[in-house]
Amino acid sequence: MSQHTAGHPAVPSAQAVTRTRDWSIAALAAVIALLALWAVFFDNGQAVAATGSYLHEFSHDGRHLFGAPCH
Repeated sequence: MSQHTAGHPAVPSAQAVTRTRDWSIAALAAVIALLALWAVFFDNGQAVAATGSYLHEFSHDGRHLFGAPCH
């Protein structure tokens, strides 16, 4: 007579959870970095101009810091 054991649902290991969390953090950091690069290099200050002059000047100085042509 064969016995069937009730299988427990697969519980992810701590290593798998950590790996998923690390990849999620890396993906979020990459998205934020790409948005920052877009704002500095391609936006030409249009998105930040509406928020005030301080943020616009900070973005403009960032363009100079990265060597992007802006004048």
